[in-house]
Amino acid sequence: MRFRLLFLFLSASLVAQNQYPTDYFRSPLDIPLFLSGSFGELRSNHFHTGLDFKTQQKEGWNVYAAADGYISRIKISTYGYGKAIYITHPNGYTTVYGHLSRANGVIESYIKDTHYKQQAYEIEMFPAPDQFPIKKGDIIAFSGNTGGSGGPHLHFEVRETLSEKIVNPMLFGFDIKVADTKVPVITSLMAYPLSDDSSVNQSQKPLAISLSLQADGSYIAGKIEAKGKIGLGISAYDQTDMNYSKSGIFKVQSYSNGNPVFGYQFDIFGFDEGRYVNALLDYNRFKKTGVRIQKLFMTTPYPFSIIRTDGNNGIIDIEPNLTQVYKIEVSDFHNNKVRIDVPIVYSPLPALILKEEVKKTSFLLKAKNDNNYKKDNMSVFIPANTFYEDFYLNFDVKDNILYLQDDSVPVHTNFTVTIEDTLSTEAEKGKMFIASIEGKKLSYNATKRKGNTFTSYTKNLGQFTLAKDTTAPRITPVNFKEGKWISSQKTIQFTISDNLSGINTYNGYLNGKWILFEFDYKTKKLTHYFDDGIFTDGRNDLKVVVSDNVGNSTIFETHFFRKK
Repeated sequence: MRFRLLFLFLSASLVAQNQYPTDYFRSPLDIPLFLSGSFGELRSNHFHTGLDFKTQQKEGWNVYAAADGYISRIKISTYGYGKAIYITHPNGYTTVYGHLSRANGVIESYIKDTHYKQQAYEIEMFPAPDQFPIKKGDIIAFSGNTGGSGGPHLHFEVRETLSEKIVNPMLFGFDIKVADTKVPVITSLMAYPLSDDSSVNQSQKPLAISLSLQADGSYIAGKIEAKGKIGLGISAYDQTDMNYSKSGIFKVQSYSNGNPVFGYQFDIFGFDEGRYVNALLDYNRFKKTGVRIQKLFMTTPYPFSIIRTDGNNGIIDIEPNLTQVYKIEVSDFHNNKVRIDVPIVYSPLPALILKEEVKKTSFLLKAKNDNNYKKDNMSVFIPANTFYEDFYLNFDVKDNILYLQDDSVPVHTNFTVTIEDTLSTEAEKGKMFIASIEGKKLSYNATKRKGNTFTSYTKNLGQFTLAKDTTAPRITPVNFKEGKWISSQKTIQFTISDNLSGINTYNGYLNGKWILFEFDYKTKKLTHYFDDGIFTDGRNDLKVVVSDNVGNSTIFETHFFRKK
């Protein structure tokens, strides 16, 4: 009955795809659509939330409104989506356009005015519904490479307006706009012994299983001789036509003796679920090798809404005299499908390769409980459900360094690191922060201070210490020299950097007036565009002020000459 209900649920989810309007949204670009990233693709600490469209390695393509609506949000950020526009549509969905170079017309003027009113580059606006009504096909912006973009492209996203859940744009007819006749590619299959008495091919350690490609395009796995509880995992990718970029897969479903045991497909999920990517992965292997193995089982269940599983959470119990016919199907949105047949038989043979002994410490962390740890002047508070599973935590304090596990364990939510300092002077404390130690490098963690107490909320494991930063940032001019005429230049640029706590604020003043500088963290460049019209004929006096995260500031003053 359990499997029948599961089949009914999966069938209902497939039928639900037809509820999305497939002819409502137009393409946001007027060039052929080739993907550099798919919906649900496995990214660092999150699943990708939209489609990334290539822009032929160029910026400046027209970006069109996908349908009628109104601009409901505009966000300009140094990181993430960079310059992004949100359009709310009357059909209950909102489209998002990210990594833009600039907006178009009155929208850009509104953004520029807000920059100057707030005297900040990073801003967020929520225009009234009647402020920027939009028609389908209006040019709203131009493509770019802003924010966390690794190269010129357009990030396109569809959300449910009320719930803000992210929906796969392919469901709205974009599968027709993106040609795909290629089947997904399976690159590896892993088997995991999961109980003390289990083994796979006489190994208690996870084991790679060979794959043999068949004439029909399917795979047959090498025979698995096992006993006890085991799980399987795969690594895979997809490609679309005339495109060499590797994208994520849309759907995985595994079957045992014809019954579905574990599967998921990327139709819709919530932003707060994104970090479950680290639970889906063999995270330890990923950190060691960079290979993303997607586990088709859960040893400790986690509430990721797209996963459908049986009562054993995808775990297979290999017992004597029970035949296991195991199959994995991997599909893309266009229903191009590849299959792996995995023969599994019971074997009573003892394990020859033994699992590594768990290094037991004094601290058994129970994932579902709050956990507090303290030694000397340092403490850690770990709320319930910060981690996915119980484990023995490595916690210690030596020579003013807090040792807290390592990055082989995935972290789901923030925990708190607290360090007391009663020895430093007040002036010294004003320049201090909680730093992560990576080899000889110190990196900044956002730190709050109250009296002698320093606190950081972080998802980073590893080593921590109190660090002091007394060095101000550096400011270096890029495309001009002091006292020169630069009437033909469109911009004035600087590079800025900080050797420890990192850049916090940057401001420019031209002839005593605040001017907008845009910051690209990838190139460390500050850029002011002269089309803002702030300069005067003749001599212009410029001051640039850059501060780091503990308040060290550098002031760079210069002058140049320019004619309108």
